[in-house]
Amino acid sequence: MTEQHLDVPNAPSGLGQGTRARVLVARAVFPDIVARLQSVADVEYTQDDRIDPPEVLRARLRDKHGAFITNSERIDATLLDACPDLRVISTMTVGVDHIDLDACAAHGVIVTHAPDVLTETTADFGFALLLAAARQIGDAERYLRAGMWHKWSYDLFAGSDVHGATLGIVGMGRIGQAIARRAAFGFGMRVLYHNRKPLPSATEHECRAAYCSLDDLLRESDHVLLALPYSPTARHLIGEQEIAAMRQGATLVNVARGGVVDEEALVRALQRGHLGAVGLDVFEGEPCVNPALLAAPRVVLTPHIASSSVPTRRAMVALAVDNLIAVLQGKPPLTPFKV
Repeated sequence: MTEQHLDVPNAPSGLGQGTRARVLVARAVFPDIVARLQSVADVEYTQDDRIDPPEVLRARLRDKHGAFITNSERIDATLLDACPDLRVISTMTVGVDHIDLDACAAHGVIVTHAPDVLTETTADFGFALLLAAARQIGDAERYLRAGMWHKWSYDLFAGSDVHGATLGIVGMGRIGQAIARRAAFGFGMRVLYHNRKPLPSATEHECRAAYCSLDDLLRESDHVLLALPYSPTARHLIGEQEIAAMRQGATLVNVARGGVVDEEALVRALQRGHLGAVGLDVFEGEPCVNPALLAAPRVVLTPHIASSSVPTRRAMVALAVDNLIAVLQGKPPLTPFKV
């Protein structure tokens, strides 16, 4: 995976004659990539990686033309009202649920994001989380590290098979499709999917995946993996009824957004033994995690790291920087967010 580079002049033309762009880089990221932005703009940037409360973020952005953000920064109408010079918000994430898109449109602020560059890395991790959960790798490692392993036994951490099983994918965008290919071609799985609308038949064939209703997917799948974008309509898409509809002993994996799953309902399902295993990379109140999930067996928890490989994170940052540079020059962004 390669970073994208632009040959940019020292005076961004998109802001008017003689104006040098002022940009905030809200979190610590790769300094060498930030340096490319510093060559064309006055950049406020620090490596101490603090997360600013809303009032501090507003103050830091008040005189800025552009902002590089992560999923930690919330962009809303109150902030935009206080930042009249703001021209572009560039997030290094794919999802934009931390940005009020309607408010940005009303204020004439362009929003860009970072699709494509993290697809394969996130798909790798999603499948790794499925394997870790289904085969109880987390519990087994903690058991060994605690010095509790004294003998082999036939049922020691006996989990569920992944090869040859049925995988249901909710959300069949780029990441869902990449996971489907891994499942079908690498593990001989039957793949079902649910999406807002069916994929073209050629894409279904490439992924060896069959469209079905959410109810049918939950009922027929041995393992359910969530990879859909977050929206208000997706909040608690997987709740009490949906979890109850899943097979006894099924695995649930979430690499989408925490709010897609009703965590209280999930805890209750784990407590009564209905689900066989759970893998979560995202949480409703992250970075806070429901204490009941921390204490639950057969649960693998990771701190929102599905895209976290060095090449991919560099590509995400580079794309976000290049989006900023393009807009501040008065050029079209490379990857504007499209509803």
